[in-house]
Amino acid sequence: MGLEKILSITGKPGLYELSAQTRGGFIAKSIIDQKKIAVNVRHNVSLLSEIAIYTYTEEVPLGTIFQKMFEKEDGKEAISAKANKKELEAYFAEILPDYDVERVYQSDIKKIVQWYNLLINNGFTEFAVETKENKDEEE
Repeated sequence: MGLEKILSITGKPGLYELSAQTRGGFIAKSIIDQKKIAVNVRHNVSLLSEIAIYTYTEEVPLGTIFQKMFEKEDGKEAISAKANKKELEAYFAEILPDYDVERVYQSDIKKIVQWYNLLINNGFTEFAVETKENKDEEE
């Protein structure tokens, strides 16, 4: 399973896995405690595979950033999301040296580190986003 089925739901802590679709929305399962919740159109939902981070030249997919973090940490947890601002920014600059410091806020960096650690702690290690080109090459 890739990032295509991992969700962030505004107002709900943690990350969720897309389980099933319903007529008015879908069912999501918490990655932390495996509890299922019903999500409808009122909720603001983001697929992690659709999130990208601004750099000075392009937008880098979140999966690519997670993969760089995974390689840097040898598959282990990254620094704490509760680290101070300078530590978080220095760490993120190692991962993505040309990130746009004016458009990527400390809260964004904190959330990325928090999500990465949550995924690693729950056995998730497949961060590469499968693109249409990759699928065509496989077939």
